[in-house]
Amino acid sequence: MRYIAAYLLLTLGGNQAPSAADVEKLLSSVGIEADSERLNKLISELEGKNVEELIAEGKEKLASVPSGGAAAAPAGGAAAASADAPAEEAKEEAKEESDDDMGFGLFD
Repeated sequence: MRYIAAYLLLTLGGNQAPSAADVEKLLSSVGIEADSERLNKLISELEGKNVEELIAEGKEKLASVPSGGAAAAPAGGAAAASADAPAEEAKEEAKEESDDDMGFGLFD
């Protein structure tokens, strides 16, 4: 992820085709040692491609992926309702335990 982030930062800065050396230089400026194997793989995958077009393609692909959240909620609703009671009890116990220090922390 750090290599992609560095690559994108360099493209935002005006370098339309950052090299592995450019990415390494950026990462080393903030104290991150680059793994040359991973970095070279990223550079080879992105070679000759427009980053803005890749991002647009990725957005289209993500838009077509079903999230499944709405369909799964009713099926697990009864189980979640019965599981809420122990969770609430645990929260209350934790809250009671945290009152033992009377609001003073170890480093206050």
